[in-house]
Amino acid sequence: MKSEADLTKFDFLKDLALKLGASEAKVVPANEIVVENRVVLKCRVGCKHYGRTLMCPPYSPNVDEFRKVLSEYSYVLVLKFKSKAEAPPEVAKLLSKDENDPSLTEEMQEKIRAFWASWKQDKLDLLKMVRDLEKAAMNKGYTLALSFTTGSCLICGKCNVEQKFCVYPTEARYSVQSVGINCQTDIRECTYAYAVSVQRCSRNFWVSADSLNGI
Repeated sequence: MKSEADLTKFDFLKDLALKLGASEAKVVPANEIVVENRVVLKCRVGCKHYGRTLMCPPYSPNVDEFRKVLSEYSYVLVLKFKSKAEAPPEVAKLLSKDENDPSLTEEMQEKIRAFWASWKQDKLDLLKMVRDLEKAAMNKGYTLALSFTTGSCLICGKCNVEQKFCVYPTEARYSVQSVGINCQTDIRECTYAYAVSVQRCSRNFWVSADSLNGI
C-alpha cells in the first residue's frame, strides 16, 4: 500500500485541478479503478451516440486493451466536477425527450434546449480542464500523461467516422465509459465523483476525468 508521503508528489496536480474548477481531487491506486465489460455493453444498447464518434465504442480501445494499459500505471487522480446546468423538477423529468417533441410546449422545448446547451458547455470546459492537467503532468516529466473525459465527444457537430480519423486529435479524448470504467462503483468506493488519472514509474502519469452529473 502506498504511503501518504508517496502521494504528496502529486499535490501540484490536485492543486491545479481545484484551481481549474474541480470541487474535489484525490489520488488513488490504479487497481482500485473498476473496469467492466458490461459498461461498454450499456453503451451499445443504451446510448444513441454508439458508433457515431471516434471517441466512443466501437472505435475506442476495448475493455481488454484498456485493462492492460491500466496495469502499467500505479495511481489515478479522481476528480469531482459540478455542472452549472440546472433544471427544475418539471424540466428534469422531460430531459429524456427530444427537444423538438411535438407533445412539448414551445416554452418547455426552449427550457430543455437551454439545459442541454449549458450541459454541453460544461462538458467542453471539462475537456479543456483535463487536457490542461495532462499538459501539467507532462511538463513535470510524466511524459505518458493522458486524459479522459465523460460521455460522447461534442467537439464536432458530426464526427468524421466515415473516414475513421479524428479531425481534432490533440483536443479530443476518450470517455471513461467507452473503455469500461464503472464510474458509479468508483464514486461509491472513493467517495469522490467521476474522473480518472493514472501514473506508474516516475516518468509516466496519466490524467483522466469523468465529471458533471452521474450517468
